[in-house]
Amino acid sequence: MEEEQKALAQQQIELLVPLELYLQAGVHIGTHTCTKQMEKFVFRVRPDGLYILDIKKTDERLRIAGKFLSRFEPSKIMVVSTRQYGKQPVLKFAEFVGAKPVVGRFVPGTLTNPKLEWYYEPDVIVLTDPRIDSQPLDEALMVGIPIVAFVSTDNRLEGVDLAIPANNKGRKSLALLYWVLARQVLRERGSIGPTDNLPVTHEVFESST
Repeated sequence: MEEEQKALAQQQIELLVPLELYLQAGVHIGTHTCTKQMEKFVFRVRPDGLYILDIKKTDERLRIAGKFLSRFEPSKIMVVSTRQYGKQPVLKFAEFVGAKPVVGRFVPGTLTNPKLEWYYEPDVIVLTDPRIDSQPLDEALMVGIPIVAFVSTDNRLEGVDLAIPANNKGRKSLALLYWVLARQVLRERGSIGPTDNLPVTHEVFESST
C-alpha cells in the first residue's frame, strides 16, 4: 500500500468513490513542476520529484463543483477539452448532464463574437486544463462567466473560480473525474438518488485513443 493510501485510510474519510479507485486511475499524480498557487493541494513530493496531490482535497472540490453546477440550467453549462484524452469524458459528461460540449480546437470568438454561427452564451464553463484551454479561459474572463477547472500541479489559478486539483492529463484519470462530477451534478439536482450511480461505469467515459 502506498504511503498516501495509508495516511488517507487512517483519516477514515468517506470519499465519493473508493480510495483505491482514485489511486488506480492516477487521479493523485501531479507533475514534476508545482506552481505557488498549487502548493496547498499537494500531499507530498516523491523522491523522484513528482508532486502528489491530496485526494481528500480533490474529493472535496468535486463535491463543491457538483453542487455549484447543479444550480445552472443544463444547456447553459459549457464543458471544454482541447486535450485529446478529455474528448470522450467531456462528451459523456455533457450527455448525462445536458451540457454543451466543445472538444478539440476552440474557435476564437465562440464566447465573444455574436456574429459567429457557433457563438454561444453559457452561464458557466468547465475546463479540462486551463493552460491548454487558454482560449476559452480568456474569453470566459472577458465576458464574466464563472470558470470551473481541473488543475494539476503545473497549473496557474488566475481566472479560475473553482479549482479541482487532479491529474488533468491522464486518460483514466479524466474519465473517472468527469464520471464522478456528472454523477454528483445529477445527485445534487435530484435526478438520481443521493447514493445512486450512473447507468454506465467510468470506463465508458474513457477515451480509446
